[in-house]
Amino acid sequence: MSINKKTEFDEEFQALADFAKAISHPARIAILKTIAEKKECICGEIVEVLPLAQSTVSQHLKELKGIGLIQGEIEGLKSCYCINWKKLDEFYNSINQLYKSLNLHKKNSKLECCE
Repeated sequence: MSINKKTEFDEEFQALADFAKAISHPARIAILKTIAEKKECICGEIVEVLPLAQSTVSQHLKELKGIGLIQGEIEGLKSCYCINWKKLDEFYNSINQLYKSLNLHKKNSKLECCE
């Protein structure tokens, strides 16, 4: 039986890993792009633009909502979603900070082992 050691890592690392997992499917990226292009809350149109069944789209929406990247409300039989820009900005800043940190080590490295 394996033990999950995720909690042994910094909370920022955990959040960044959860974000990466949430957007690791092309359908989820397409959903985010579709919502962003609409520039307002989007209801049933997501299924119309993706080559996926309603149930599959719902599962992807659930993953995005679970990480906080989208917000949504159920209105009768419809669910309307919009991007949580504050959360997306947080993830952007975390990724950018990670990149800068890794790049700093690259610049200070004298090894060219993989180039």
